[in-house]
Amino acid sequence: MPFGEWWHTLLEEAEGLPSDATLITPLSEQRFRIIETQEHRVIIEFRDSGESRPLQRDQFETLSQRIRDATQPFELDRLPPDAEPYATVLTLHPRFDIDEDTGVIRETDEPTATHLVDEDSSETEHRTEPSVDIYSDALLLIDALERHDPSALETLGIDALVDLYTLLSDVQRGANDLRQSVADVLLDRVHHDHPVHAQYGSVQRTTRRSKSLKDDAEVLAVLEEAGIAREHVLGVDPDKVDDALDVTDVDERDVYDIEERE
Repeated sequence: MPFGEWWHTLLEEAEGLPSDATLITPLSEQRFRIIETQEHRVIIEFRDSGESRPLQRDQFETLSQRIRDATQPFELDRLPPDAEPYATVLTLHPRFDIDEDTGVIRETDEPTATHLVDEDSSETEHRTEPSVDIYSDALLLIDALERHDPSALETLGIDALVDLYTLLSDVQRGANDLRQSVADVLLDRVHHDHPVHAQYGSVQRTTRRSKSLKDDAEVLAVLEEAGIAREHVLGVDPDKVDDALDVTDVDERDVYDIEERE
């Protein structure tokens, strides 16, 4: 298909969007809308900043050609950060599709309706009570905070303080559990070196290393072979010290510096 015909199909799809349709970039999840279509460009406006930006026809042609020429599905990680809106608008064309799970954009043989479009339905959104413990705990905490001034804790009675402490503990525990569940899902969608921005903050994928020593005999043998004497790496094992204290009359304060905190 000649690019001119392909381009006019894309413009028709863009012009057919509802006026309140919000498009979302696939990696950084920036939200924007199309405010004008012209013969040689599409003008978009970012929801958060209100900044407008033209997307040029020749850049769409270059991107579509790169996707077509690729022997494998085109990986979104290869996009420069400022090219993400091009990929999103490109999927308005019925022959292009983004697979968020695998992080690729590709040309399809069959028309697709996957356009990464989020209809702005905040006024008609139907809300239901989620079945997670933190929801009810948070509501109870909000009620307690509205009834008891947290900026004047010294004036509160013992019952109010106990309730606040208990509810705060419940919310903290529930938030940590739910936060980990959210993080597990985000790991499948957030790519390295591409911070994702949303209304309340940003996240970025990072990798942390953890390590644990192998068997003592194996570690000592490797180090001794490298010329490191075992006494240089051997130390006192707290667990073994505790075992020794259990069968002796030695006071723990003779071998521990103890700091108590309530």
